[in-house]
Amino acid sequence: MYKQIFKRVLDVIVSLLMSPFVLIITIICGVAIIIDDGFPVFYVAKRRGIYGSTFNMYKLRSMKNNSPDIRDKDGSTFNNENDFRLTKVGKIIRKLSIDELPQVFNVLIGEMSFVGPRPSLVSREYSELNEFSKKRLEVLPGITGYSQAYFRNSITQEEKIQKDCWYVEHVNFITDVKIVCKTVKSVLSRKNIYKN
Repeated sequence: MYKQIFKRVLDVIVSLLMSPFVLIITIICGVAIIIDDGFPVFYVAKRRGIYGSTFNMYKLRSMKNNSPDIRDKDGSTFNNENDFRLTKVGKIIRKLSIDELPQVFNVLIGEMSFVGPRPSLVSREYSELNEFSKKRLEVLPGITGYSQAYFRNSITQEEKIQKDCWYVEHVNFITDVKIVCKTVKSVLSRKNIYKN
């Protein structure tokens, strides 16, 4: 019942309550981004959603305009504290995870949830994905998730997928609350923001 109904109800209520604050922070950060590196304010990324659907995920832009797309060996996004592509404002909003805040609006319109596997890249056709990659798509992707909260960037992409599959099979209110609390602790401690 929670997975099918209450989780979505909670997402809508919390995202509506957060929206005014997110809007204010977005405007303030948006002005800082424009002063630092010009337009655009947002980074719009095509991501894979529930059951293989695709959607546009919004983030505050933290990289310089026309930055190259760099990937790690496992296909995941390159992420490093000394990344030359980050702007001055980008380094700050990345450390504080403020760049993820616009995804609250993705939650509001039903493309994402507050808790779920992080949205995956649209690099292959859905039919080409293995069973584990498809399994993690049985729930809405989240702003934060089990692997994001507990491990962030300290484990491999393959390990993240395995842990996301565990979450899909154990979705419940208590687990989601634990993940949110762990995420807050992780953000405040600033651990594992970047890959080793």
